[in-house]
Amino acid sequence: MQELTRQSGTWRWGLLCLLFLAPLFFLSYGFANQYASGLAEVPVMVFGWEKHIPLWPWTIVPYWSIDLFYGLSLLLCWNKFELRQHVLRLLAAQLISISCFLLFPLKFSFERPELQGFFGLWFDVLMGFDKPFNQAPSLHIVLLIILWDFYRRHASGRWKLVADIWAFLIGLSVLTTWQHHFIDIPTGLLAGALCLWLFPVTAKAPWRNNRLSRTEPKHFKLALYYLSAAMVLALAAYFIRSWALWLLYPAASLFMVSSAYALNRPHFFQKQANGRMTAGAWLLFAPYFCFAWLNSRFWTRRHPEDSKIIRIESAEIYLGRIPNASHAQNYAALFDACAELPVQADCAYRQFISLDLMPLQAAQLAEAALQFQRLFAALDNSSGQAQKLLIFCALGYSRSSAILAAWLMQQGHAESAAHAVSLVQSARPWVVIRAPQMQQLESYQRQLKGPAP
Repeated sequence: MQELTRQSGTWRWGLLCLLFLAPLFFLSYGFANQYASGLAEVPVMVFGWEKHIPLWPWTIVPYWSIDLFYGLSLLLCWNKFELRQHVLRLLAAQLISISCFLLFPLKFSFERPELQGFFGLWFDVLMGFDKPFNQAPSLHIVLLIILWDFYRRHASGRWKLVADIWAFLIGLSVLTTWQHHFIDIPTGLLAGALCLWLFPVTAKAPWRNNRLSRTEPKHFKLALYYLSAAMVLALAAYFIRSWALWLLYPAASLFMVSSAYALNRPHFFQKQANGRMTAGAWLLFAPYFCFAWLNSRFWTRRHPEDSKIIRIESAEIYLGRIPNASHAQNYAALFDACAELPVQADCAYRQFISLDLMPLQAAQLAEAALQFQRLFAALDNSSGQAQKLLIFCALGYSRSSAILAAWLMQQGHAESAAHAVSLVQSARPWVVIRAPQMQQLESYQRQLKGPAP
């Protein structure tokens, strides 16, 4: 992950990339069209209600505008890192879409009436190279997601709203120009989100390893649980069809969660340094994020309050569940141990993200305690008033408790792992530190003491 600092002359590299991408786009798109047109039969996937979608000729303008925004985006990148990620996203979009067009060809089934005038001219130009194939996922939608994320990152103030509105019009236009059926849109959204997620700009890339912890059998056990749930939903969608096709969305989301556990990569959720998730992660994991949030509220319904664990000088350390935006305002600093849920932090903020239900290993505890100490040391005590610091995970029961216990040992506020845990549990009796986590805390305790003489 790199900072998006401006580098002069980046547009020249962007121009070279455009000279490569533009021919690739039209050649591969045309090849897929030609391939589908040569097939004896191309299936159609259309819902009955789609016949009520109106044909709005004026929407050919936003439909065509995506070509302008595509080319311009390559010239507006701030530095080579952003340009590289942007180009990789566009290449991934082309590869994923064209592969789907070739493997699962579909055809648009509505007969568009002949159109006249200015808008009719642009329809004629479009039909010169775009045939009624290349449907799902809509490459228009895939590229739209990538470009929307790009321009929102570069825009500020009201221009973000302008980007949102125009992106909506482009998305709407794929239906109102009678270029795509509805199924092409959600599939395009997922494909576009995957491109964003694969090559993030403001988060750790999913293909990078997690070097702080080793993969354990429990990772695969939990991965299997999520994979099984994903398969049940996918099978229900396949056999029921109709409305059940929407089950493919949470199925895809749970498959991604399963992969995060199997590969031991908490950064799959792409929580950024400000506590929020990337746009790509939001689109891919939204069903799971909703489930995880409801789950955190359900299990903490009897103990929603934060617990004051200890006061050190003018700082008060609290332990609790992940806070909402209004609750977070009660604190001068937040420490986040939760990978799978976003948080809105408008104060001092640090994180050590980890996977739910997985004991933190000794190396993780050491790094987390170090990060927590840096946040603690950065507290402003000049006012003389007590500064409140909240450490949290999804429930405030396990991960955050283990990190706090490790820090108490590191700073000499607890003599042993058992003593540290007892300090936490005396203020928050419902904290759960199971045997595997206790073993890791004891291992970390031995590391702090150093080798025996």
